[in-house]
Amino acid sequence: MAFIVKKKVHGKEYYYLNETKRVGGKVVSKCLAYLGKNKTEANKKAKEVLKKMDEPKQEKKSSEEKKTDLVFKEISIEELGIFCKRRGFVYQSGEIYGGLAGFWDFGSLGLELKNNIKKAWWSFHVRQRADMAGLDGSIITHPKVWEASGHLESFSDLFVVCKKCKKPAKLDKSELGKVRCECGGEYEESSAKEFKLMFETNVGESGKVYLRPETAQLIFTNFKSVYENQRMKLPFGIAQIGKAFRNEIAPRDFLFRSREFEQMEIEYFIKSGQKCPYEIPDVNVLVYSSEVQEKGEEPVKMKIKKALHDGVIKLDWHAYWLATELSWFKNLGVNIDNFRIRQHRKDELAHYSQDCWDLEYKFPFGWKELQGIADRGDYDLRRHEEFSKKDLMIFDEDSKEKIRPFVVAEPSLGVERAFLVFMFNSYFYDNKRENIVLKLNPKLAPIKAAIFPIVKQPDFEKIAEDIFKDLSKDWNVVYDKSGSIGRRYARNDEIGTPYCITVDGDSLKNKDITIRDRDTTKQIRVKISDLKDILKKLIDGEIDFEKYGKLI
Repeated sequence: MAFIVKKKVHGKEYYYLNETKRVGGKVVSKCLAYLGKNKTEANKKAKEVLKKMDEPKQEKKSSEEKKTDLVFKEISIEELGIFCKRRGFVYQSGEIYGGLAGFWDFGSLGLELKNNIKKAWWSFHVRQRADMAGLDGSIITHPKVWEASGHLESFSDLFVVCKKCKKPAKLDKSELGKVRCECGGEYEESSAKEFKLMFETNVGESGKVYLRPETAQLIFTNFKSVYENQRMKLPFGIAQIGKAFRNEIAPRDFLFRSREFEQMEIEYFIKSGQKCPYEIPDVNVLVYSSEVQEKGEEPVKMKIKKALHDGVIKLDWHAYWLATELSWFKNLGVNIDNFRIRQHRKDELAHYSQDCWDLEYKFPFGWKELQGIADRGDYDLRRHEEFSKKDLMIFDEDSKEKIRPFVVAEPSLGVERAFLVFMFNSYFYDNKRENIVLKLNPKLAPIKAAIFPIVKQPDFEKIAEDIFKDLSKDWNVVYDKSGSIGRRYARNDEIGTPYCITVDGDSLKNKDITIRDRDTTKQIRVKISDLKDILKKLIDGEIDFEKYGKLI
């Protein structure tokens, strides 16, 4: 039997729809719905609730099955930029003054996502490995570093203009006369001019210095110190996350090509000829070898282990790092079908490199590079020895000789490019609910959980606020009591919040709450005392959502 009850809290009246049932010889009461603050409104809502309760069970089941109808939605880079601004992920820097091309500011949600990407990368590549050490190098360093690295001499692009559409662009020197504009027009060769890519500034009275165009060189200049201080043994790597700056001729495609960006980079050192001792992850991906490119054929899907076995990939270290980087993305929920590995053609290889592979992603604007996996040999250490007159060789305990290690791979990933991959991969639309659902991996989600009191009433709010205070010690969570419960769900779906926690009528009596899953909209009821432990396991992917609480 259902009936309306009136409760008075702090002098204010609230109406609820309750139901009584006989369970085990006892009559128990259950709150079905909150009806509002006045009797007329309460009567109207009660009729609506009771009408829905009287619908045939089969129709109700069908309705439950259709709660969610998620479909992946392909959007353009421009649409993603608009979404990121609207939802507080990314803003153009200095926008109130018209903006400055190639520079971006990250809002609250964008900053959290960016930090979570870096945290996940550092945990996977550094903390979970015994063969890796960390470094945080300076943005401005001695200008001789850039002379030794070759940047002062050759780090430049050609500024060209299309004969047909008159659009400016940049080219590598090797591309002049070989590539065309996206409109199909040829570039004017006679007016092409060299454009230096390093930003210059001054330090005190000492003269001209540069903002670093990459993070790698500080790894080489600090190589020997890190090796000795951390008591490393070959093979090992040095990892760094930090800002880099390039004065791009034509920054474009939102965050993809910027003038200020962050890199997550590893320089991995081995003895010359040293074999890879690690198991190559079992990853299946599109392989675009130089031979296939020269024949004008399409890339072939195969396991990276097979590509190494068949001689398509020449170095075991390259196979290992390509598979490892793909595994990192895969473990965070990215669809591997949108990746390929592309081998550099002979005319693309640097003079010090035997082989080089790019890890590429299929963006809405085409296949583009995410990472380059190249062997640099001892080129960089040798150059810095030559210019600094310092010995960067190390003593090898096995051979009892001094050696100069080789860099066999330098997995370098732009944080902003990874940001784009995760955003494009997560953008879904729910046709049933008619709202965007950002299906970010919970480890990356800017907000891990949203806590709602189902009604604006002190008893409900107190429990929700206490939960917020407790969870916020470990994660970024939000407390939200504004709007209908459905609207609050939708707001959090759109920004990728994986779990919504609701304090309802039963919470007051039973000291439990509901947890709603973003992707399925299913809910489980768990005790408040167990909530923190359950949420941790859900975020870490250790438990199945439906099996860790009472499904409602």
